[in-house]
Amino acid sequence: MLNIDVLKEFGANTDEGISRCMGKEDFYLMLVGKVINDKRLTALESQLKEKDLTAAFETAHALKGMYANLSLDPLTRPVSEMTELLRSRTDTDYTALLEEAKSQFEKLCSL
Repeated sequence: MLNIDVLKEFGANTDEGISRCMGKEDFYLMLVGKVINDKRLTALESQLKEKDLTAAFETAHALKGMYANLSLDPLTRPVSEMTELLRSRTDTDYTALLEEAKSQFEKLCSL
């Protein structure tokens, strides 16, 4: 069951995330639940496969903001790296970063 303790074990900076949610733990947990239902990571994977770097940048940037605002650090790091590469439309192999993000997302979903 999703709670603060398991999110801390996952690597989330829950104190920081809750602070951004006006100190409301229940609000924070609700927003993290919405992250679990978000499908944009799958969209990012498709955009990268299609080499649509502009769309991939927009998606990665949105994900970075969502993950960072909730202090979901294990997800923020790989998506932030992708965002910065995509900002300049760098055509490179994003496989390792994407796989790390997907792995971390799966861990989050299994909590």
